[in-house]
Amino acid sequence: MMSQQTQNQTDYYSKVLYELSAIVLNIIRSPPPSLGFSDEDSQIQRRQIPSFQQITPAGFASLLLGISLSLMLCGSVTFFIGFMLMPWVLGLVIFLYFVGIVSSITMIGKALLCHNSSPPSPKKHNPSWKLF
Repeated sequence: MMSQQTQNQTDYYSKVLYELSAIVLNIIRSPPPSLGFSDEDSQIQRRQIPSFQQITPAGFASLLLGISLSLMLCGSVTFFIGFMLMPWVLGLVIFLYFVGIVSSITMIGKALLCHNSSPPSPKKHNPSWKLF
């Protein structure tokens, strides 16, 4: 159940990101307005219906506002998830430090208490002719 909901959220975010990317690329690829130098061109240009590929400055500002709002919203969600997981991460770090300290104390205790119980190492007999 939970993985299906996570998958749906991931699909939703990827769809939103894809749509935003398509809009931005459509704006970037739109042809620049033609510059007319004669009176005939300006009259023809006035009669033309504005194409839907061209964007107005207000539309572009709205697009940038929407992009910034969506990024802030995604950032806030990420911050909230990190804020909720931080106690678990700190708890895991403290637990691992505790395990490391206990392990070190037991190794020191074994070294101090069990030092005499270890069997003595056998002494090698070196013949005198090998010393030279």
